[in-house]
Amino acid sequence: MSSRAVSFREEVRAWLATAPRPAGLHDYGPTPTAADVPAGRAWQAILAEAGYACLHWPERWGGRDAGVPDQAAFAEEAARAGVPRQLNIVGPDLVGPVLMTYGTPAQQAAYLPRIRTGHDMWCQLFSEPEAGSDLASVRTRAVRTDAGWVVDGQKVWTSGGGDAEYGLLLARTGGPGHRGLSVFVVPMDAPGVVVRPLLQMDNESKFNEVFLTGVALPADALVGAEGEGWAVATATLGRERLSLGANAVSMFRSLDDLVESATVRGRFDEHLRDEVTDLWIRVWLLRATWERAIASGEEPGAPAFSVLKLLSSETQRDIGNTGIEALGLDALWSENNEPLVHRMLVGHAQTILGGTSEIQRNILAERILGLPRDPYRAPA
Repeated sequence: MSSRAVSFREEVRAWLATAPRPAGLHDYGPTPTAADVPAGRAWQAILAEAGYACLHWPERWGGRDAGVPDQAAFAEEAARAGVPRQLNIVGPDLVGPVLMTYGTPAQQAAYLPRIRTGHDMWCQLFSEPEAGSDLASVRTRAVRTDAGWVVDGQKVWTSGGGDAEYGLLLARTGGPGHRGLSVFVVPMDAPGVVVRPLLQMDNESKFNEVFLTGVALPADALVGAEGEGWAVATATLGRERLSLGANAVSMFRSLDDLVESATVRGRFDEHLRDEVTDLWIRVWLLRATWERAIASGEEPGAPAFSVLKLLSSETQRDIGNTGIEALGLDALWSENNEPLVHRMLVGHAQTILGGTSEIQRNILAERILGLPRDPYRAPA
């Protein structure tokens, strides 16, 4: 690690140690619950004031032009300090860079500054009941009118949709397949937009289903050119890979909790010790692989980062399962929001959200190993 990288990490660590903490702030991960949003917005404003918001953005938009290593270092130090690295992942990491590449000057001026300061939160309206991992099957349709566009359809698994001011919508404007897709900016309070929270098994509602019925959008809501939606959509994917270093920090913390919980209950036997040792090694391998990927200079959307996504999500799942062994019957009832129970409940979701493990294996097989692609089947 270069001396400059070490200096930046030390700078961040020192600032985080003394930075003001809004009441109720905690490390809620890439997406806040509704209860977390006020503290998250206040924290984003503090980050922006101190120059730590949207590090990867160009300086002209308030960022630092930070490379991947500095972005990753900040994510890891934020996790170590127990705070989120930003309000949510969609606005700063996904929408911001997309608008800089495909947005008009008017769109950039209207949306980018308010994303950086936390005034506006965004959600991603991509997945549908019949098009989750296979976004080429999107059925939500945008029809051109004299005044702009009218959108009808349904989205699901929309993180933060109930608290977002805007959504980045993937909709069909042409025929089947990739070439018939376009991307739009949707005000989430527009007439015809209905957001319904989905209650998760961990008792949170970070995901939502969104219904769009006759939603009228102006012509300038289109991001990029008509039919360019697949390129715009894929440009938003992969940025969450930067948080994998932060995941390693949280996984080490969970293993410490697991050992303590098992020891208190007299369940830390030879079998459990072997499982914890295996998980501990896997987390260190994840962190080392992450550092090699960062040092390679590849962008987070590169296929090699699918290895990290696969390792991270499946290790998180297995830590949750092992935590249940540590708790024994106490896992059936958690009066104090036992973190190991929470990790077990959300662990399996990690192998689905952000790209399923099956999709990650397909990416690695096709783009790294050069194996033949799965045949494409057009939707009925």
